[in-house]
Amino acid sequence: MALKILSVDDEVDLELLLTQHFRRKIRKGEYEFFFAHNGLEAIQVLLKNKDIDVILSDINMPEMDGLTLLTKINEMSNPALKCIMVSAYGDMGNIRQAMNSGAFDFATKPIDLDDLECTIEKAREQIESIRSWQKEHNQLVDIQSDLSVAREIQHAILPRVFKLKVPSADKVDIYAEMKAAKDVGGDFYDFFPIDDTHIGFTMADVSGKGVPAAIFMAVSRTMIKANGIRGIAPEECMSIVNNLLCEESLNSMFVTVFYGIYNTETGVIQYANAGHNPPYVLRADGTVEVLKSHRNMVLGAMEDLPYLPDTLTLQPGDALITFTDGVTEAENKQYDQFGESRLEEALATLKGASSQQIVETILTKVKEFTGDAEQSDDITQLVIKRL
Repeated sequence: MALKILSVDDEVDLELLLTQHFRRKIRKGEYEFFFAHNGLEAIQVLLKNKDIDVILSDINMPEMDGLTLLTKINEMSNPALKCIMVSAYGDMGNIRQAMNSGAFDFATKPIDLDDLECTIEKAREQIESIRSWQKEHNQLVDIQSDLSVAREIQHAILPRVFKLKVPSADKVDIYAEMKAAKDVGGDFYDFFPIDDTHIGFTMADVSGKGVPAAIFMAVSRTMIKANGIRGIAPEECMSIVNNLLCEESLNSMFVTVFYGIYNTETGVIQYANAGHNPPYVLRADGTVEVLKSHRNMVLGAMEDLPYLPDTLTLQPGDALITFTDGVTEAENKQYDQFGESRLEEALATLKGASSQQIVETILTKVKEFTGDAEQSDDITQLVIKRL
C-alpha cells in the first residue's frame, strides 16, 4: 500500500519539487502525496483522509502555524501518524519546541530531499511497527471478549439452582461452586434427577488449562449426563464415556471423574471413582472420613477398561464432600500447599453445617491460606447432605 504523505507549506513551489523528486515512487504506488497551504487546510485534508501516514509541515505559516497544527494532531491520539517539521536552519527554538511536543523528526530549509526520503522511510518503519502492534492488540481484545463470553457460557451450563424438582427434594441438601483460575476452566460439577428417588451427580477435573480444557470439559459433562440420566450403573456409565472420550480425545487429554447415584429415600450412594481425588464424608457426629474406593483409570486415556463400583450409605445428618485438587493443592506465596490435613481440620469444625456452609467455609479457608498468591488451578466443590 502507498505511504500517504500530507505536505503542509505556504510555498507552492514545494509541491512541484516533491512530486518531481519522488515521481518514481509515486508512479510505483509507493508514495501518495496530498497538499495543503496552512494548518486549517491540513485539518480539512486529514478529516477527509483519515489514513494519512506522514505529515510534512512547515512551522511558519499563515492562519495556523505548524506548532498549532502539531497540537491539533496530538489531540487525534493516533500513534501511527508521524509528523516531520520543517523550518529555517536558524529557527532551532521552534524546532526544539516541535520535537518536545511530539514531532517524529525535522528537516531544515533548503530541504535535502535525499535526506528527507531517508527520514520518511524511517517513519514508515515505525508506522508499520505500530500498526502491527495495534493489530495484535485488537486481536487480544477480541480473544479476551470471546473468553468472557465462553466463561459466561461455561457457568451457564453448570447447575446454579440447588433445589431439585423431585418428590423427595426436601430430604437432600446439595450445593456446589466452581472458581476458575483463568477465564475458563477444566473443572466441572453436575447433578440431575434420574427418577423420583435417584439423583446422578458428578465431580470432575480435565487435564490442562484454558480453552482446550474448557471444550473437553463441556464434551465430558454432556456425555456423562446423557448416559447417566438413563439410570445405568456408575461403573457402566464410566466405561461408556471412557470409550467415547478415547475416540474424541486430542493431545492426550483426559478427565478424572467421581460419578455417583444417590438414593434420596435410603441415603445409599452407588459410585465409581475414575482417578479422582477421594471425597470425604462428614458424619453427623462431626467425624471426618476419607471415602474408600477402587482405583479406576481416568477417562479418555485408554479404551475398553473395566470400572469397579463402590457403595456408601449416608445416615441422616451425614454429608459427602467432593472436590478437585485445586482445593488441596492451592499454594501460598511460599509454595506450601493447603493439603489434606488442613481440609480435614476445616471439615471437623463443620458439624451440623449445611452444604452451602461447608462449601463456603472451605473456600474461605483456602483463601486465608493462599493470601495474595495467584490462584494456580480451578477450585471446585460439590456437597451432598442427607437431611
